[in-house]
Amino acid sequence: MSTKTIVITRPSGQARQQVELLQKAIQHSDIISPVNIISLPLLTIVPKENEQLVDHIASALKDADLAIFVSPNAIESVMRLLERDWQNFPMKTIPVGVMGGSSRLALKNHGIGLEEVPTQVLMPKDSGNWDSEGLWQELQKLGWDWATKKIVIFKGDGGREWLADTLKNAGATVEAISTYTRIPLDLDHPAWQSVREINLSTSLWMLTSSEAVRYLGSVVKDQFVQNLNLAHAICPHDNIADAAQAIGFGEVFITEPGDEAMIKAALAWLSI
Repeated sequence: MSTKTIVITRPSGQARQQVELLQKAIQHSDIISPVNIISLPLLTIVPKENEQLVDHIASALKDADLAIFVSPNAIESVMRLLERDWQNFPMKTIPVGVMGGSSRLALKNHGIGLEEVPTQVLMPKDSGNWDSEGLWQELQKLGWDWATKKIVIFKGDGGREWLADTLKNAGATVEAISTYTRIPLDLDHPAWQSVREINLSTSLWMLTSSEAVRYLGSVVKDQFVQNLNLAHAICPHDNIADAAQAIGFGEVFITEPGDEAMIKAALAWLSI
């Protein structure tokens, strides 16, 4: 009975959670064939830390009408910098927009949305729309005159600009603030050796970042003797799937966003 391998590519802290959830799901499934789970954190999230950035964030929030966090990393990095209750910063209580369940949980962990007068949290209701486009659909329900509104977007270096551009095109004033950066996995990291030793034809890669996929594509020829088109991948967004196909993954499955959907897809692949 051949061993199948699942490669998790999230940053190490987030990867641990996904590994644990996957292991539990496998234990409670009917899968009896051996499964090897490897963590290959293609990018490391590094929060930015300086007083100028703290002052910049506080100043931007004073007259903001809406704050958007593009990821849990954005929430964690901002709250780490501010070191105060969220509602202490804007001149009024402003809504917060996020794109998915993991970000909503990160807000709760910092008490956002749980205050005496709760912060309004805006998020796509359907997990299949946990992305920029889904959040924009939700924001339009506010019925705002965007030309009178200032939006602050907290993000990392790089990344998609679709939502910022869409808000600007609608007339809003948009200030995007980068609060973290992403560092590619060093090529001497032992995780690369673990991946080199697997049979790519019996591997499934859980890909959650277009930027991480592009980095993988830039180093894949140096890291693998086998062709990447032997490998399978699952991706929670069309953009990530497009990036995976562009670097040569043979079979790419698109799931709904979130750990639950990705793990369900991984179990289905293991059952084949």
